[in-house]
Amino acid sequence: MAAPKKGRRPTGAQGRPGRALAFILIAMVALTAGMFLSKQTTPRLGIDLAGGTTITLKAKSEPGKPDAVNETNMNTAVGIIDRRVNGLGVSEAEVQTQGRDHIIVNIPKGVNEQQAREQVGTTAQLYFRPVLAFADGAPAAPAATQSPSASPSASTSGAPKAEGSAKPGAPASPSSSATSQGRAVSEALKAPAATASPSPSASESKKADDNKAAPSPVPTPSGVDAAAADLQARFAALDCTDEQQRAAAGKGVKPEEPTLACGQRGTAMGKWILGPAGVAGTDVKEAKGVIDPQRGQWIVTMQFTDKGADKFAKITGELATKQAPQNQFAIVLDGKVISDPSVSQALTGGNAEISGGFTQQSAQDLGNMLSYGALPLSFSEDSVTTVTAALGGEQLKAGLIAGAIGLALVVIYLLVYYRGLSFIAILSLMVSAVLTYTLMALLGKGIGFALNLPAVCGAIVAIGITADSFIVYFERIRDEIREGRTLRPAVERAWPRARRTILVSDFVSFLAAAVLFIVTVGKVQGFAFTLGLTTLLDVVVVFLFTKPLMTLMARTKFFSSGHPWSGLDPKRLGARPPLRSSRRRNPAPVEAKEA
Repeated sequence: MAAPKKGRRPTGAQGRPGRALAFILIAMVALTAGMFLSKQTTPRLGIDLAGGTTITLKAKSEPGKPDAVNETNMNTAVGIIDRRVNGLGVSEAEVQTQGRDHIIVNIPKGVNEQQAREQVGTTAQLYFRPVLAFADGAPAAPAATQSPSASPSASTSGAPKAEGSAKPGAPASPSSSATSQGRAVSEALKAPAATASPSPSASESKKADDNKAAPSPVPTPSGVDAAAADLQARFAALDCTDEQQRAAAGKGVKPEEPTLACGQRGTAMGKWILGPAGVAGTDVKEAKGVIDPQRGQWIVTMQFTDKGADKFAKITGELATKQAPQNQFAIVLDGKVISDPSVSQALTGGNAEISGGFTQQSAQDLGNMLSYGALPLSFSEDSVTTVTAALGGEQLKAGLIAGAIGLALVVIYLLVYYRGLSFIAILSLMVSAVLTYTLMALLGKGIGFALNLPAVCGAIVAIGITADSFIVYFERIRDEIREGRTLRPAVERAWPRARRTILVSDFVSFLAAAVLFIVTVGKVQGFAFTLGLTTLLDVVVVFLFTKPLMTLMARTKFFSSGHPWSGLDPKRLGARPPLRSSRRRNPAPVEAKEA
């Protein structure tokens, strides 16, 4: 047999283990520094550990659509609500159906509950309605003292803003006198009556507003029918600062009928008389809040469908010829005005923007509502449950105790069975723990990962998976020593076989985690994600830390001499004498056998 070439390394040898150790230590320092620089030093916790809000929505069929509550519409609604929740930047929120007509929305602690309820629970259709009149929300406030903030303005996307739209101090309210306001509303209500969308009768208007107090008698202006006078009277009596009246305003009114509505304008509550809907939420293709780099302010851009573009061009063309407040259109969601921009020109082309006084949050919220405001069903808020963190804290404590017990049992086993080798295994477990913790903390801020109880279980299971990789390698080394080899060659010869076993085992675990993550929903995904992450880290730690460290330890006298406490004592392992020495001492029997 030809002798191996001088200087050739054994299969699987690692000439410079210090480089791999330096690399993984630098990675640990970088991840830890990133964790502190991002001020996210702890993983984000899920609802079951940190508390949160659970909102139950019940689907209702619209009049004339008894079969609207079906699986297709429910799944569509779940997708829209899920995107709406994600639009808030919520992490680990769960949106799923329960039974035939319920949707459960779980929102973790740390998200503004009121904001979440407004975005999630506001599930009626979205409409664009022309503004006929505006006043302060409290009916008792003197008209002369009204000074609402300027409304946002709407303009063609990319086009220069027309003069007088959304200027600070520009009049955004109706005339200061009740007489001139009544005249403007009366004239505005005459137009719908002459079209295909007539004003409702007095009895229908009262039926749609049963919960309100009876309005005070108001003289009927000349040339105005009773329905218009009744609408003016109810507008004057409406108190939008009262929660019950505010919630009842506009309920039960069809899109083609004029209505009353309440909403927040600036820091004050306002109330509106609105004409028939000109554009529906389903006509909005996309909307989002963005920063305008030229003006340095936040705006909301809108893109309409082909039909929606025609409708929007028509209504804005009509509004542009009128005076404030009748040159405004109100964006109404669930009977509530969420914005009332003014129009200075007809907006054609299917693209528009809303600007004026937006913050980043308000622009993104409005864009979110416009994008996902139209649902195929109407929903009522069945229940809202706030989960305290007390129970979650107890569960987290129990999970950490279980993890500590599992880790302690693994360490005890390693100490008893592997002795000195347990030092390498424990250091590897510590490195794996640091990498796992820092990545979980950074992923919480980076992709919204939240640690829930199943994820904690996944981390506990990972302790066994990681320890199993060490055991596979250690046993391969001990097998080589039993064959009569010294430690340094045994370490290098054992690595290729151990490496294949470790890779196959981790691949199976990762594949199972990936499939589980894809086919499941909710908290089970947390378990699958954690299991997959720790499996990948196991490969990194074994290749870049455990193997290089074992190579270095094999060069020390304690391990290479087979110390009884090293875990590699040839006598305890039952190693047989080296094959070459046996041949030199007993040549005769071999020759006799050949003869």
